[in-house]
Amino acid sequence: MADAEFSAAPHPLANPGYGKRSAPYEQARGGSDFAHLRPREAAIAAYIDRLADGSDISVKTLAKHLPYGQCAMRTALTRITRAGHLRRGRECLDGRWITRTWWTRTARDDAWWSAFQRGDVPKQRPTRSRAYILLAALGRTDAAMSLSHTECHALAPLVEEWFARDATEDHVTRALTSGLPTPVHHPAALARRRLTTKLPPEPIRRERPPLRLLECAKCGAPAYTDHLREGACGPCHGDDPAPAPARRHPVLPAARVRAHAAAIRAREAAREGTHT
Repeated sequence: MADAEFSAAPHPLANPGYGKRSAPYEQARGGSDFAHLRPREAAIAAYIDRLADGSDISVKTLAKHLPYGQCAMRTALTRITRAGHLRRGRECLDGRWITRTWWTRTARDDAWWSAFQRGDVPKQRPTRSRAYILLAALGRTDAAMSLSHTECHALAPLVEEWFARDATEDHVTRALTSGLPTPVHHPAALARRRLTTKLPPEPIRRERPPLRLLECAKCGAPAYTDHLREGACGPCHGDDPAPAPARRHPVLPAARVRAHAAAIRAREAAREGTHT
């Protein structure tokens, strides 16, 4: 599906705290990121991937901006979830459970999402780091900030520090390209100075790991990731239901129950007769 067929209207943001949230340690963007998906799902995934964090990626909103109805969009998102790119759930922040929608362009298996839910996802760095790719692309944002391969490698650790403080690619790019002097004589020196002097403060980290519950992509029921397969709970995935636990006492047929009751009444009547 060509980009020209998508709505040209700006994609809206969700309410603060909701919307798309990029999962950590994604691989660099490439042309084959969604080649394993069907064409429709690949087009939708590529569209979501380009959206900024915080964008509203609900079924209703996506259907307004893409040439698919809500039913088709819901089916597509289920397949994208099954492929490991999307998870919906809830996260506990300051004692309140917040609805979350996590996105990763790098397909993740159930084991990775289980580790993500526990808050202990191992760091996975690609050959070309996220910081290097951002720096190498600065020249496309503003030609005055074009950097060499050596300069990108030298500056990458400074950008990584921004990422460690929860800055996004957009934040870093704006800090490096907004309000540039004319002309820029030494783009690498300017980038180093801005990355150092504009470094955001360290975020307040919670000592405890995050409390997260992911939801079944089909029925929406909350569940721990260990109970989800390809984003779906057991019943929705088609697993056989667990056998019912054995009863401690066998269930008596109705006829035997009536017989026992009649015998008890007969004994009581006979006992009353002996006392009269």
